[in-house]
This record gives sequence, structure tokens and C-alpha cells, in this order.
Amino acid sequence: MSPLCSSSTHFILKLFLLISFINFCLASRKLSALIQDPQMQLLRYHKGALLSGKISVNLIWYGKFKPSQRAIVSDFITSLSSSTPSKVHPSVAQWWKTTETYYHLANSKNSLSLSLGKQVLIQDYSLGKSLTQKQIVQLASKGEQKDAINVVLTASDVAVDGFCVNRCGTHGSSKGTIIKGKTYKFAYIWVGNSETQCPGYCAWPFHQPMYGPQSPPLGAPNNDVGVDGMVINLASLLAGTATNPFGNGYYQGEADAPLEAASACPGVYAKGAYPGYAGDVLVDKTTGASYNAHGTNGRKYLVPALYDPSTSSCSTLV
Repeated sequence: MSPLCSSSTHFILKLFLLISFINFCLASRKLSALIQDPQMQLLRYHKGALLSGKISVNLIWYGKFKPSQRAIVSDFITSLSSSTPSKVHPSVAQWWKTTETYYHLANSKNSLSLSLGKQVLIQDYSLGKSLTQKQIVQLASKGEQKDAINVVLTASDVAVDGFCVNRCGTHGSSKGTIIKGKTYKFAYIWVGNSETQCPGYCAWPFHQPMYGPQSPPLGAPNNDVGVDGMVINLASLLAGTATNPFGNGYYQGEADAPLEAASACPGVYAKGAYPGYAGDVLVDKTTGASYNAHGTNGRKYLVPALYDPSTSSCSTLV
């Protein structure tokens, strides 16, 4: 082989190696981008309407609840508003502000302001003690039909389709009555009291978990395992309702079984959380109860982590 051919061969070989190295680097960068790019993890916005303006949260109590139990939930709703903030931090109002990030990303000029609306007591079990989803919507319609989130809360002796099997509550929307010639939709939430039916499923971490890693239960901040568990589920569903009220807002996955602002961060309540461990939550020195947020009237609550789209991570107060 002539020196010229040998030189050409070496040049082609070096060029081939250089091109291969560049392609490998580009492939590595693409793979790295798929793993690290926060946009790949963001809950997708499906261009639907978000709740905005002044929205009343109406509570429909179905079954027997003590006045003290109703006060735990109504105080939580009041705690969401920044107009009545807790003087102690971290607060429920601070936790709720994470939902504002979704409005900014949607380029929405509107904001959402929640306030406690009316409360309806249905203590005579008029629809029985075993309810269908259709009956839940029927109960929800007893609240306001416009600018409202109607929350149905079922007592511990009431069974609901799917309760304790694959859900602790749900949210959705329904057509309301016609007001001035226009039909409005209202958002609704249902949450059940799991105290006697499945506290290990729907009231964890205030009860030994039904499945998975076992760890000692935390003390309920309002000394009511069932209702403190309801607050956790209500908080999660309120965040989902604000950011995906009509099924075409922010979510990931299938529309009929979406991951939303709170459900994208299951079992996380504080930093250091892992399966079976809620995280390094705060502990009341007097009662030993666990919490991560202060509310109105001196209340303490445990609220779930929310997915923060600005950081592509689960955001906690502590």
C-alpha cells in the first residue's frame, strides 16, 4: 500500500471515529434531556377552563356528624383564604398558593378566591345508607349552582360505590339550573368518612396502612382519625378541582383516571417521605399529634404535597 493510500485510510478512520463520537454525544444528550428535562414531567394543560373569581365552597353533610366534626372541616375551608390567614406559619393558605402557579402557566389573568358557603345537613339518610355516583351528584346539586364547589361529605356508616375499594373520594362537574337563560356547570367533590370502613386505606397516616410498608400511625391533629383523614382527601380533591375542574385542565394520563396536582404526589406530606413514611412532619409538643399546616381558630392540619409545575417537583410546607 502506498503512503498516500495509508494516509487516506488513517484519515477516513479518524473521521469515522470522530463522527461516531459526535453521534454518541448527541444521543447521550438526547437521553439525558428525556430524563432531566422538567417539561417532560409537567402535568399537561389540556386548554380547558380553570375555576376563577370568587367561588363558594358549600358543604352538604349526609348522615350523622357531630358539630365538632363539622367545625374541623369548615375551619379548614376558611383557612384556605389568604384574607383570613393564620398568624402562625406554615399555614393552609400558604399551601393553597401553590395552585396559583397553574394559573400563571395557563396565562390566566384570573385568580381564584375560595370562601365557605352554606352548609346543608341531611341527617335522616333520605337516600339510604348505600349511595351510587348518581346519587352523590344529586346530593351535590343541593348546593349553589353557579360559582360554587359543592362538597358532599358522607358519614362513617354510609357506603358509596367504589369507596374503600379504589377511591376515598372523587371530584367532577355537573350541569346546574338555568340562570337568566344560561346553563351553568358547578364543580362537586365527594369525600367519605373511612373511620369504621377502611381507615388504613383512606385515613393513612393516622391509621396503620392496609397494605405496603408498615409504620406506626401518626396522631390526628384534631383528635379524629376519620375526619382528619377526610381533610387530607378533601384537600387533595380541592387542588384537583381548582386545576382540573371540568376534566380538561391540568392532568396526566387518562382523563377518567388522571394524575392531578395532589394525586401526582401520593403519600408525601413533608421532606424525607418515602413509601410507608409520611415525611418529617411537625409534632405538637403537648398532644403528640402530627401536622404540617396551621389554620384558623388555632387549628392544625396535615395537608398533602402538591405538584409544583414551576419546579417539576412535589412541594411541601415542611
